[in-house]
Amino acid sequence: MDLGLKDRVYIVTGGTRGLGRAAARELVADGARVVVSGRSEKSAAAAEGELGGPGQVVGVVADNADPGSPDRLIGAARDAFKRLDGVLISVGGPPTGMSDIIDDDQWRTAFESVFLGAVRLSRAVAAELGEGGVIGFVLSSSVYEPIPGLALSNALRPGLAGYAKNLANELGPRGIRVVGLVPAHIETDRVRELDARSGDSDAARARATAGVPLRRYGTPEEFGRSAAFLLSPAASYLTGVMLSVDGGVRSGF
Repeated sequence: MDLGLKDRVYIVTGGTRGLGRAAARELVADGARVVVSGRSEKSAAAAEGELGGPGQVVGVVADNADPGSPDRLIGAARDAFKRLDGVLISVGGPPTGMSDIIDDDQWRTAFESVFLGAVRLSRAVAAELGEGGVIGFVLSSSVYEPIPGLALSNALRPGLAGYAKNLANELGPRGIRVVGLVPAHIETDRVRELDARSGDSDAARARATAGVPLRRYGTPEEFGRSAAFLLSPAASYLTGVMLSVDGGVRSGF
């Protein structure tokens, strides 16, 4: 199936590692050109080289919490590829912790990165997109059910999902789609970190896998392919959707 991605241009934040990196890789594999962001020159340069190099991928140092990041990322897409067709907003973390030990500064930092940074970037990209454009958000299964020990994510991700749904309604008349991806138990450093937090990674993984109907963790490639499809013209009538990429973990419809 041709997804229609050839020569389309996307920004992928957090594209130097984890789920963002997986999505960027699949976009490039299907012919798209991508601007990936990371928090260091080293990570951005490494991702640029490994994903395709100049002409296909541009690595940019940008932090979602930085108010200057949207202009930097949009400018990089325009300078390198002369167009912009969409964005996938992915951000790592936030840190683990129970609500009784998270202080105000940690709440502010997480809000700036996970929520406000995503809102700010989506707003800036929406102003640049025309009909057929798309804005995607990488969310978390905490959108539907709190995850023990992740108070920050449990509070902020559902709010971001609500914002995405609202944005889909606002931008729909302009022919711009807004979609969300809701992963759970994808084999990334973040998931391995959460498993290790229990003190017995193998036991934690076994318990988690037992709750997955497919009885295994997902691969980054499987997530990346789902993201590439949702961002592509092949999904042109899908907007406002929250796609669970979780092997069947979510029990509701």
